[in-house]
Amino acid sequence: MVTAREAVATVVDPELRVVTIAELGILRDVETDDSGHVTVTITPTYTGCPAMEVIRADIGAALRAAGHADHDVRTVFAPAWSTDWISPDGRAKLAAAGIAPPAPTRAAGPTAPAPPVALTIAVRCTHCGSPETEQLSRFGSTACKALWRCRACGEPFDAMKAY
Repeated sequence: MVTAREAVATVVDPELRVVTIAELGILRDVETDDSGHVTVTITPTYTGCPAMEVIRADIGAALRAAGHADHDVRTVFAPAWSTDWISPDGRAKLAAAGIAPPAPTRAAGPTAPAPPVALTIAVRCTHCGSPETEQLSRFGSTACKALWRCRACGEPFDAMKAY
């Protein structure tokens, strides 16, 4: 039998279809009590994220398919999600899909105090790797991404915003 954590960890983010909610850092915790009741805790990438209801439904479907019918999904907002919670595999998958992931800012993990916000001068092009890029729009295909263009190869690409 697949554990509840294994089942939930396979849920794909509905807006960033190349990463799971575990790789993106949305999945905070999965607990199973003695009676078999599963409680999943998630944190949205930002308050009001329109994908959260789809994620909740997909978590429920994954748990039921794995034989864990008795479950609930909790949403917590503190601490707030950070792009630091994206796993190394998640960062690699985003980059391979043409979405530039932000560089990690916290060395000590998600509960460490946030350092001063670093100024991003440029984002490397996901197509050719050039740092000669420009931001075209603060908002890309989703609210958590910005639209950039490479001055070297001319290709547009999405970059995840750092939070």
